[in-house]
Amino acid sequence: MTLAGAALARDPVRACVALGANLGDPVQALQAALAALQAHPGIAELRVSGFYRTAPVDATGPDFVNAVALLDTTLTAPALLDLLQAVEADAGRQRPYHHAPRTLDLDLLTYGTARIVSPRLTVPHPRMMDRAFVLVPLHDLAPERVPPAALAAVQHQVVERLR
Repeated sequence: MTLAGAALARDPVRACVALGANLGDPVQALQAALAALQAHPGIAELRVSGFYRTAPVDATGPDFVNAVALLDTTLTAPALLDLLQAVEADAGRQRPYHHAPRTLDLDLLTYGTARIVSPRLTVPHPRMMDRAFVLVPLHDLAPERVPPAALAAVQHQVVERLR
């Protein structure tokens, strides 16, 4: 999968991406997504948290497997979003209704220190600080990015680390 004509940032930017799946083989879906991201020429130094099992938030269906990845990218934020959506499509992602179960869900959480509000993309992700399935894995990778008060506020949300 390539993004022809994808705009490039001048210098690498550290981005944070949430990964989740609750249909098919979620662990395999996350592993395949991470491999696809790592293989893209616009992505470097991808690091990933542990995998976590979580109950769906605002949805029904099987439990999710979630993780968070930190990556350095030369893609612009919109081009990175295009890549994430292409990886989702390759995994068979469909969007029949809001909060539908998913073969793969990739959310751009942060893009450097950028604040982006557009019809297509909001960064930082507006609900990331409300979700244990984001904050707990992010704390694995970069505890300095997770305020203790935010982690305490989501401690009632059940997040189980997979072995």
